[in-house]
Amino acid sequence: MADTPDSEKISITICGDGGCEDSYSVTRVVDGIPYCLSITDTAGQEEYRGLFALSNLRSDAFLLVYDITNTSSLTALDYFMDLIDIEAEQRAEDNARLLRELGDSARDLQVGMPPPVKIVAGNKCDLKDSRTVGAKEGLEYARQHGCGFMETSARDMVNIEETFALIVRRVVEARRLHYQQNQATADPAIAGAPSSVQEPAVSVADDAVAVQPPKDTRPRHNLLSIFGTKGGKRGAPKDDQTNTSKESASAPATTPNDQKKKPSLWRRLRCW
Repeated sequence: MADTPDSEKISITICGDGGCEDSYSVTRVVDGIPYCLSITDTAGQEEYRGLFALSNLRSDAFLLVYDITNTSSLTALDYFMDLIDIEAEQRAEDNARLLRELGDSARDLQVGMPPPVKIVAGNKCDLKDSRTVGAKEGLEYARQHGCGFMETSARDMVNIEETFALIVRRVVEARRLHYQQNQATADPAIAGAPSSVQEPAVSVADDAVAVQPPKDTRPRHNLLSIFGTKGGKRGAPKDDQTNTSKESASAPATTPNDQKKKPSLWRRLRCW
């Protein structure tokens, strides 16, 4: 099988509330294009933060997750926001330096890295009776930090597929804008080229409200169980298999190899 082009490889780091400290690489189709998603969950543990700063700041996108039933989990995202903002500034400085050094030769090159994409996700929106963080509060926090925003329920599969599709689209658009601006620096005639990337299909508007499915007492699971496990360390609940036929019509297309290795990416996500 041919290698996936770099333009179709996307690295995503999940940080914030919960998690299971694991990494996976999966292929999913968004807008008819297959993307290889390299996903790392930092587990939100204090002892993991140093490693996060060293190894994951070069990611294309960050999914910052908080628990809508735990107010402190939202403010805890400030630590990761600060690190990501510092990384964005460093990328901008590095890009400017490279463009100065390359001069006119940068005209046909993709120089540097785009700024990282940030998405804030309020998880467990199915627990309406236990909510302590409103949807508008989460949305306002995301706007203050220049992030996209979604509310999700990993258990009930609310906005899970849409969240990862949104991340992919925003990364693709960030790359397009970044390299277009670089080309415009070397050749102003290139500036203003139209975008061929579709706008995100799902976002939260000004009057966003939480999705509130009925309360359920089923057991909850870690976020990265969506990707399966190696060696059978964490398997999906058996009742997931009964929903396969209902979800197959809306689930993203998968390759034959994906189907043989493990169940669908989107069906295996569970609350943590």
